[in-house]
Order: sequence, then C-alpha cells, then structure tokens
Amino acid sequence: MQRPQTDFETVLDTTAPPAGAYVAPPPFPLANLRLDLVARMEDIEADWRRLEALPRNSLHQAYDWCHAWHMAHQTPLLLVRGRIDGRTVLILPLETVHESGGRIARFLGGRFNNINSGLLDDDFRYLDGEAVQAIAAMLKALLKGHVDLLALETIPLMWRDVAHPLTGLHAIEDANRTFQLPLLPSFEETLAQVNAKRRRKKFRVQQRRLQEKGGYEHVIARTAEEKHALLETFFEQKAARFRLHGLPDVFQAPEKKAFFRSLMNVSERGSDTPLELHAIRLKGEHDGKIAAISGLSRKGDHVICQFGSIDDTLVPEASPGELLFWLMIERACQTGAALFDFGVGDQPYKRSWCTVETITHDLLLPISVRGWLMMHLLAAKIRATGAIKRNKALYGWLQGLRAGRQAPQPAPAEND
Repeated sequence: MQRPQTDFETVLDTTAPPAGAYVAPPPFPLANLRLDLVARMEDIEADWRRLEALPRNSLHQAYDWCHAWHMAHQTPLLLVRGRIDGRTVLILPLETVHESGGRIARFLGGRFNNINSGLLDDDFRYLDGEAVQAIAAMLKALLKGHVDLLALETIPLMWRDVAHPLTGLHAIEDANRTFQLPLLPSFEETLAQVNAKRRRKKFRVQQRRLQEKGGYEHVIARTAEEKHALLETFFEQKAARFRLHGLPDVFQAPEKKAFFRSLMNVSERGSDTPLELHAIRLKGEHDGKIAAISGLSRKGDHVICQFGSIDDTLVPEASPGELLFWLMIERACQTGAALFDFGVGDQPYKRSWCTVETITHDLLLPISVRGWLMMHLLAAKIRATGAIKRNKALYGWLQGLRAGRQAPQPAPAEND
C-alpha cells in the first residue's frame, strides 16, 4: 500500500522523545511482586536457565554451578523466587550455613564464587530506595524462622557500568578486591594496556628457556579422561604449594573436590563453560609432566580464572604459570571475549596484568535479633581483615604465625 501524499517531506512523531532525551524507566510493579521459597532446584530449572542467560547475571549463579555445589555439600537449600503476574523475575539460590553462632543464608558456592549477582530479570534494573526497602521487608517475612541473617556476598555495586539493584541493603566492603583485564579487538591492543614491550621480552625469554628443555605444549582438556586427570594433578600441585607455604589447603575437603569433579562432567554450551582446564605440558627432559594448570569459566564475553597451580620442581626459571596466562589471554582475545577476570585476591601477578580493580560488597539483611548482632560482628570482622591485608608487614607476620613458623615466608606469588 502506497503512503498518501502530504505537504511535508517528513512526518513527525510527536509521541516519541527527542533524540538523546532522557526517558524515565517505568515504575517497578512492586504491588504485583510475590516471593516464595522453592524446595528443589529441578522445580524451577527452566526459569533458572532463562534468567542465567541474561548478560548481567553472574555465571556463579548458573544452574550447573549451583547444582554441582549442592550435590557435593548437601546443605539445606533456600531458593527464593520472585514472580510478577506469574512470571519469574528473581531467583536467589541460597543455602543455609551455621556460622558466627547463628544461621546464615548465602549464595551456593560460598567463597569459591568470585563475583555474585543473584538471578534478576531486566525488571530489576531500575529500583528506587523505597522499592528496595519494600523487597527487604518481604525477604525478612519470607526467611523468618529459617535463618538469622541474609548475606549476599561478593557483589559489585557497579558492574560493567550497571548498578546492582539491591545496593540499598546494608553494604559492607569486602576485604578482597577482584582484578580484571579488558580485552580489546586484538591481542596486540590488549597487551598495549600492560607494557607490551616488557611483556613480549619476558615471553620470548620464557619460550627460549622451555625450548632449551625440549619444548612444551598448551593443553586444553577435552575428553572426560583428560579433564579428570588434569584436575587430580591440580589438586596434587595445589596441596604441595600450600604445604610449602604452611597454609591450609582449601581444596582438601572431599566435598570441595567433589564439586569440581562434578563441574568437569558439565557439557559446554558453545563457548560457555563452568570450568575448562588449561595446562603447560612439557616435552623433552620432562616429557609429559605438567608444569602449570589453570581453571577457566566463561559466560558470554566474560572469562574468569577460578584457580591455578604450578609444579615448583619443574622449570621454575621459565615461570610456566605466567606463560600460561599469556596463552589463555591471547586465546580469549581470539575467541571474542571482552573481559579476562583474575578473580578474588590481591597478588602481584594479577596487578601486573590488570588495569581494572573492582571493589565488591556483602549486602546484609538481619532477619532476627540474633542476626542483627551477627551483622555487626561480621561487619567488624570484614573491616579488620581488610585493614590487616592492606598492611603488608602485619599480614606477612600473621601468615607466619598461622603457619607455625618463627619468621614469615613469602606468600605464593604465582597462581595462588
């Protein structure tokens, strides 16, 4: 059908805002929001996977990650679901743990998660303070009798230029920061952010030293046998590393190992994966030996290094852990990733690679009087821990005491 002729060359739409004008978001339909507790993960799997696919939601709240954690630990679940007119717009995948003299609801995965968000539909992008407080009151009523304190840990109040909608809750800055390297269109541009000339020179030295020993290959575990064999090697390397520095092995507990073993069995979805193992495998003099291992997770354009280890007895002069980061970052650039995340914890090798330092917070909501006391004790503990870690001399001395030594030894500097 031909458009009718008019006396004007352009027909103006008077209902549309001018280009570039600010458009206020629609008000959040708070009156229609209903919260409830769901008994089993399987009952909301379809909604869970729909929400986890949204770019703003952390891969640590993905169904497979949380399911592997729950099956390994069997802690009581508290799955908070929010619906508007029957549509699921919120899932908080929580578990109940006993800490600090009470019961705490926290994200599945605990401190093995790097950055959390919860699972929020786009409806939750725009919440004013009044809406946040109303949702807090609904959470209190829902969780009363189940826990004393709700602790949504390791949440960036601002992540990739978007504010977290629940920042109106009581927020305590975490003692540990997370570190990221933005990935630019090419590896050369990415390296230019972190002193490309010096890094290329170091890379050439590493290559030469490994070639002198017979060479190496960058391995990515693909088969089930390769994945599990490499994971067991990681556990062995990490245990030896912790013993060397007199530190407790956080991977030692059977349930922690079961969690990571379960992740090895999850199928990749395109480029997305809960855990992919990379390694430097040596040739020649140390043929077949694994010098360094890292575990990567990926969701969309976001890659997170979950852990790493090195074998101190193999070619330490070549810094195999540092070499492995070069190779993984280069590959991430080639496969369209936009952010390489080194995760929680301040280490020199992270600062040497990263141009972004992200502060995370724990969002706390007391459910009972006991929970109110726990919140203040937990806040004081977090602040004290942060102050100690920022004081390098004091932190080193305490590490020495923790290890039962007279004098402190340097903490692991590579792939801690």
